Amino acid sequence: MGKVTTGSHLLLHRQRIRAPGQDLVKEYRQRLNLKIGLFLGLLGLLGVLIVTAIAVGSFHIPIRDILRVLFGLEHGPQGIVIWNLRMPRIAAAIATGCGLGLSGMAIQCLLRNPLASPFTLGISQGAAFGAAFSIVLIGTGATQQGILGTLEANTAFVYNIYTTTLFAFVGSITATIIILVLARLRKMSPEAIVLAGIALSSLFTSGTILIQYFATEKEIAQVVFWTFGDVSRSGWSEIIILSMTTIGAIIYFSFNRWNLNAIAAGEDTARSLGVEIQSLRLVGMFAAALVAALATAFHGVIAFLGLLAPHIAQRIVGTDYRFLIPFSCLIGSLLLLAADIAGRIMVGSGTLPVGVLTSFMGAPLFLYLLIKGLRR
Repeated sequence: MGKVTTGSHLLLHRQRIRAPGQDLVKEYRQRLNLKIGLFLGLLGLLGVLIVTAIAVGSFHIPIRDILRVLFGLEHGPQGIVIWNLRMPRIAAAIATGCGLGLSGMAIQCLLRNPLASPFTLGISQGAAFGAAFSIVLIGTGATQQGILGTLEANTAFVYNIYTTTLFAFVGSITATIIILVLARLRKMSPEAIVLAGIALSSLFTSGTILIQYFATEKEIAQVVFWTFGDVSRSGWSEIIILSMTTIGAIIYFSFNRWNLNAIAAGEDTARSLGVEIQSLRLVGMFAAALVAALATAFHGVIAFLGLLAPHIAQRIVGTDYRFLIPFSCLIGSLLLLAADIAGRIMVGSGTLPVGVLTSFMGAPLFLYLLIKGLRR
C-alpha cells in the first residue's frame, strides 16, 4: 500500500514539474499566433490602401471599374491611369517604404542606437548633395515636357533624370563609405558613428546650400523639387532594381536574425556566442546603406521613415528580429503608401511630396527618443 502511495506521489510530482513547461509552450504558441495574426491583418490593411490609392486622385475611379480593369475586362482611359500612372506609384511606395524600414531597423540594431537611421547618418543628405551637384555644375537639370514635346526633348529628359539619379547614388554611397572607413580604421563606438553621421549630414547640407548659391533660379527650383521625396518619379525599371536589392537585404538579415538578437542583447553576449560583430556590422551596414541609397536616389529625400517604422514595429512585436524584420518592412510600406494617399487627398493633384508628411510624422518621434535618452 505504501508503494502505491509513493508511486502516486511520484506521478503527481512529475505532473507538477511538467505543468510549468507546458504552460510556457502554450503561452509561446499563443503569442506566436497573435503575431502571425497581426502580420496578416497588416497585410490586409496594405491591400485596402492599395485599392484606395488606385481610386483616389484628381481622376476618381469607382471600385467597380477598378476591379474590371484589374481583371482585364475594361481597357481605356481608366486602364491607362491605373496601369501607367497609379500602379507604378503604388509599387514605388511599397518598395521604398519596405527598403527604408528595413534599412533603419538594421542600422539601429548594428549600431545599438535608437536614433540611427539613413537620414540621421547623412546618407539622404549625401544623395541630395549629389543631385544638386549634377543639376547645377554638370547641367543635368530636367524639365518635364508637354504632350507636344519633340522626341529629342523627351530623350534628353530621360537621360538627365538618370544622370541626376546616378550622382545622387554616388553621393549617398560616399557618405556610407566614409562612415564605414571611420568605423573600421578608428574603431569608433556606435555612439561615435552616429555623431559622425550627424557631422556628415551638416557637411553635405552646407555643400548643397553652397551649390544653390551659385545656381540660377531655375536650377534652384529643380534642386528643391528633387530633394522633396516623391514616389511618382520612378518607372518600373527603378522599382525592380530597388525591389531586388531590398529582397536580397531581407534574405541576408533573415539568415543573421539570431546574430542580430545576440547583438541586441549586448556585444559581450554576442561575442560569447561566437558572433563576428565587426564583420557583421560592416556587411550589414553596407547592405542597409545600399538599399537606402537606391531609395533616396530614385525618389529623393524621405525623412525619418527609417527611424519611425522600426520603432512602431518594436512596440508591436518586441525586439525579436525573427518578427521585427518583416514587421519593419511592412510598416514602412504602410506608412509611405498612407502618406502618398494623404498627399493626394489634401492637394488633389497628388503633388504634395511624401517627404514633407514623413517629416511631420518622424520629427516628434525623434524628439521623444532624444528626451527619453537624456532622462536616462
